[in-house]
Amino acid sequence: MSSLIVGFTPAIAYADATPIHTDSTGLVAEEVRIPVADGALPGYAARPQGNGPFPIVLVIEEIFGVHEYIKDVCRRLAHQGYLAVAPELYARIADLSTMTDPQQIVRDVISKAPDATLLSDLDATAAWAHGQHGDPSRLACLGFCRGGRDSWLYAEHNPNLKAAIAFYGPVNTTDTPIQPHSPLELAASLKCPLLGLYGGQDSSIAIADVHAAQARARAAGREVEIVVYPDAPHGFHADYRPSYHRADAEAGWNRALAWLHQHGV
Repeated sequence: MSSLIVGFTPAIAYADATPIHTDSTGLVAEEVRIPVADGALPGYAARPQGNGPFPIVLVIEEIFGVHEYIKDVCRRLAHQGYLAVAPELYARIADLSTMTDPQQIVRDVISKAPDATLLSDLDATAAWAHGQHGDPSRLACLGFCRGGRDSWLYAEHNPNLKAAIAFYGPVNTTDTPIQPHSPLELAASLKCPLLGLYGGQDSSIAIADVHAAQARARAAGREVEIVVYPDAPHGFHADYRPSYHRADAEAGWNRALAWLHQHGV
């Protein structure tokens, strides 16, 4: 991919949903190019107008790319005073704007994305944000679905993070040569407080695994808070698809903002 998806991902039917649209009034919101080790990734960034420096939130996409939903999340954060940036982490592997089958995305894209590259790209995105009116001393990450897994991993990697948030991120994933460790395995090495927001009706994630990761982290003296919304399915924050569960999405979002404030971001 050399540019981002226009509109919403074609891999999810969203005709029955009414996506939230957050305008860019008072913001600098645009597609950007983020220098990384082997070139540049397309990304989307939004921040308040002015020089800042603004606290930084790295927004980590679902498997569907940096489409309108992820861009809107960045604008929502920018209206709260953040520099929010979402790199297109799968740009090297495939053009997600042409892919309509979620299982194909998992098989041909997600499974082929090395975790080491993911972590390096997020480090590069944080460095880019510092040069774009961001405050590196107030750095956080927030991810959804697969991006929730990646939020766990990044919080287990970067000692400069002040806070991490995972919306329904799987923690017990299969180890492979290029994805050698699950978040559960590495939970004791968390570098910052982490908030996990999960759905009680999520058939794709075992809540017992999430609590096991929390227990492992807490045993090592790390701070982890897990909130389970009993009636919520997987993807309950994704307002562009039928899984959206408004009450829990709003409650989770408010908890996420409070978590950032609580931990100095």
